[in-house]
Amino acid sequence: MIETWLILGCVVITLCSIIGVFFVLSVFNRRMYDMEKMLKYQCGITVKIQTLLKSKSATNAVAENSEMIYQDLLQNLIPIMAAIDVMPRNTTEHQLWRAVGGIMDEYAKNPFALEKMRRCIKLDAEVARCVDNYTRRADAFLQYLNKTEPNGILAQTFTDGLLGQSLTFFAQARALAATGDN
Repeated sequence: MIETWLILGCVVITLCSIIGVFFVLSVFNRRMYDMEKMLKYQCGITVKIQTLLKSKSATNAVAENSEMIYQDLLQNLIPIMAAIDVMPRNTTEHQLWRAVGGIMDEYAKNPFALEKMRRCIKLDAEVARCVDNYTRRADAFLQYLNKTEPNGILAQTFTDGLLGQSLTFFAQARALAATGDN
């Protein structure tokens, strides 16, 4: 009888040991799964942060160079504004946006401004050169923004805003000048 109890005790102890080992392994596996899940999440966050920092770096580079770009665009707008007799907006915006805004405001009030622009492009080589320079440089600026900014918010803002409107206006005037009579 003692042998039976001894064997039964050994079997119970062995079963308890096996159950304990399985329990420890299941807890260990669950913790490993949780750690793996957390590491994947942190890796994803790190990649997002890295992308964001690259984006901010590109945006900061654009912001640092924007004044030079703005001045370059403005230098091409000044002769155009003089030729079509348009004054800049009277606001606190940057001079470039005041100039472009003045042109677009004039066009909104008076559609004949497009005809004046067409005539100036056709008859004045300096105005035509300034329009071409402005269009080329503004388009290059927008392309640069599209390349360097992954989410495109800044580029879309410029495209939908005064810069994009002015590019459309000048493209229309250029096309009319190429096909129209004096």
